Amino acid sequence: RTALNLVCHLSGIATATRAWVDAVAGTGARIRDTRKTLPGLRLLEKYAVRCGGGVNYRLGLGDAVLIKDNHVAAAGSVGAALAAARRYAPDLPCEVEVDTLDQLDEALALHAELILLDNFSVADTAEAVRRRGTGPTGLESSGGLRLETARAYAETGVDYLAIGALTHSATALDLGLDLSHKDLVAFPGL
Repeated sequence: RTALNLVCHLSGIATATRAWVDAVAGTGARIRDTRKTLPGLRLLEKYAVRCGGGVNYRLGLGDAVLIKDNHVAAAGSVGAALAAARRYAPDLPCEVEVDTLDQLDEALALHAELILLDNFSVADTAEAVRRRGTGPTGLESSGGLRLETARAYAETGVDYLAIGALTHSATALDLGLDLSHKDLVAFPGL
């Protein structure tokens, strides 16, 4: 039963991911997971996301620096937090979470590799894409995203939609596993 439960869980993740991928098809935006996974199941859950057509982000903390709002508050500004991260981990890409367009401008001026647009509206996301222009900085929408609004966000030109719910809230598929007597012939004594 444990194996079947795991297959149901992973199939639910893949199916949910496919729904998001289909919702943004043709826009250029990609659906991406987060590190919000169950203990011990991260590799399997991230594999399920890939099976559903999504892409994986960080497997662990050592893959990239993610500067969150608390880091910005502690450092005093986006610029100070980004400078500290680059001193500490000069070989890792840096992603900065912003929750205002002013913070976005600061992160763009400092050439962050990726900027996470936290709880931005569709209109503010479109403005963020406009301000980025053709620059190399990636933009990722996160927070408050719903399947019904995924396409509107994707059509702004944002690069990624980060969906934590793919792994932490996907509904397991209702699958069954029935064996017949013929199936048990390979296991004499059962």
